[in-house]
Amino acid sequence: MKDGRFITMGIESSCDETSIALVADGRHILSDVISSQISIHTKFGGVVPEIASRHHLQNINRVMERALEEADITLDEVDLIGVTNGPGLIGALVIGVAAAKALSFARDIPLVGVNHMHGHVSANYLQYEDLEPPFMALIISGGHTNIVEVTDYNTCTVLGGTRDDAAGEAYDKVARVIGLGYPGGPKMDRAAREGNPDAIHFKRVYLEKGSYDFSFSGIKTQVLNYVNQERQKGREINVPDLAASFQQALLDVIIQKTIAAVQERGEKRVVMAGGVSANSHLREQMQAACDANGIRLYRPDPVLCTDNGAMIAAAAYYKYQKKGPDGLDLDAYANLPL
Repeated sequence: MKDGRFITMGIESSCDETSIALVADGRHILSDVISSQISIHTKFGGVVPEIASRHHLQNINRVMERALEEADITLDEVDLIGVTNGPGLIGALVIGVAAAKALSFARDIPLVGVNHMHGHVSANYLQYEDLEPPFMALIISGGHTNIVEVTDYNTCTVLGGTRDDAAGEAYDKVARVIGLGYPGGPKMDRAAREGNPDAIHFKRVYLEKGSYDFSFSGIKTQVLNYVNQERQKGREINVPDLAASFQQALLDVIIQKTIAAVQERGEKRVVMAGGVSANSHLREQMQAACDANGIRLYRPDPVLCTDNGAMIAAAAYYKYQKKGPDGLDLDAYANLPL
């Protein structure tokens, strides 16, 4: 503990970002160092798990040293270590968990495993000091699209999730089809800025009445069929129009279901979380929908939407306060339910 503050180190390595952060009292970021592998995986058109794991192993000590230096503290002043132990790429997760356990054992620092999705929700605590549960959350990323009821700092109930492709996965696949490449989400967002969202009609998939689940595999097929038909007819694809039209079909469903869930549960607050919540169109349209329905929207800065150690530290702090530490038998899980 430094200057009366409880210091948590957060370690994140679930995919292709190696990130370590120091957070005071679960709310105040002292440092948040992120080493991205985007440039490495771009040439492969997506994340290669084995390569990601190797780079986590190479980077993690350097990232930790920099995080401590930027926070101006030593390991002796760290009160808690939080680490993502799932869900994610198992090889990548193992590197972070092994590093956390080694530090915990060597320095006798309590250790807490954190669910990656819970971490994304907790990013909002770093942005908004007044935010406390209960509230609703939209967790939207490359691997997940969930509407979640957050009843306290450590309890979440999933009301709906994706039955096939997650939103971020759909973005990446469509971006590859139309030649934008990896990472698809940011490139689609930029292209859509120049396009007409009404240029091409893609079917909105709402599933059964009252369902908060999502299905985005169908729209991926719609885009593929459209592209093939246009090319067979010798027509040039208008990439901005296609990107804007595809994106709007997703956003209409996501926003409508989120607002319906908030109203059905009687909440007046909703938070956005996960990498896709950095999408500028989603942020703007969700804000407009919330304003129209008297709902307060919490949107963390884009850097806190992506994978980062600070969100893991925040989640770990609140888990430790209620449940205490995990043991050194903590393991990593590719599929860890929320």
